[in-house]
Amino acid sequence: MNLLKYSFYSVVLSSCMITFGLNTVSAKTIPSVIYTDPVVTDRNYTANDQVVHIPTQNVKINGLFMLAAGKGLHPTMVLLHGVPGNEKNLDLAQAVRRNGWNVLTFNYRGSWGSPGNFSFAGNIEDAKAVLSFIQNPENQKKFNINEKQIVLAGHSMGGWVVAMTAAQEKNIAGVVMFSAANMGGNAVIAPKRADTVAWMADNFETLNTTPEKMADEVIQNQQKFDMNNAAPGLKNTPLLVIYSNDSFAKGDQKFAQTVKEEGNKNLSLVHIPTNHGYNDHRIALQSTIINWLDQLPILK
Repeated sequence: MNLLKYSFYSVVLSSCMITFGLNTVSAKTIPSVIYTDPVVTDRNYTANDQVVHIPTQNVKINGLFMLAAGKGLHPTMVLLHGVPGNEKNLDLAQAVRRNGWNVLTFNYRGSWGSPGNFSFAGNIEDAKAVLSFIQNPENQKKFNINEKQIVLAGHSMGGWVVAMTAAQEKNIAGVVMFSAANMGGNAVIAPKRADTVAWMADNFETLNTTPEKMADEVIQNQQKFDMNNAAPGLKNTPLLVIYSNDSFAKGDQKFAQTVKEEGNKNLSLVHIPTNHGYNDHRIALQSTIINWLDQLPILK
């Protein structure tokens, strides 16, 4: 995606200001799980990866369940990638797992080897299917999932998917969105169809579709796909919105304000001054998310 260069170094969390130096973070703000491997106390309950195949719309999409160490139930994050998903944020997933969380990543239909045809509406269907998978009592027992601590997190288009999904679902403990790409917004949909097709062509790798189909879908569903439609459904959900110096920043700030106006009293808006991929602020990204997760209340 088109990225904007950053020009200053600060992170704003709610009403607090945390200052970062050149690509460094104060040691006080960095959780130790980011740079310290966990001490293994029981070899019967070590961290491990499980390949899963999740049913959705008559196919099974590919997933990787990164299971946390330790006996008993664990909070669980579903981490969604963007379009096409070259950046899957697996460093974030590993850090969150070291913090005691299970992390489930997956590839939407028609992407990165998952069967089926790729579509934006289908991505939301897939996210709902993944939620059903981890909310299944048998799977919760098998993967040691705490049903009261399920969080959806998404980068870029994945941020849009988690917002649209969580707004329609109950029993979500929290939502994390970083540099969410509003697929109904002007940063994606250009005045001319040819420009929207060109944007999609830049984000087309591995997808079982065409840039033309992708462009036509967002153009035809611009109002329906507008991320701000999800705001009323998120007014009671703890929400972390992180934005960077990219073309989606204004849209993300507007979305946060819209959710706040709906009455959400547990919303954190954070600015990390870097590009869309957080390429030189990975520690800042991980720190922001893990610190937020640590204060997240358990659902009753």
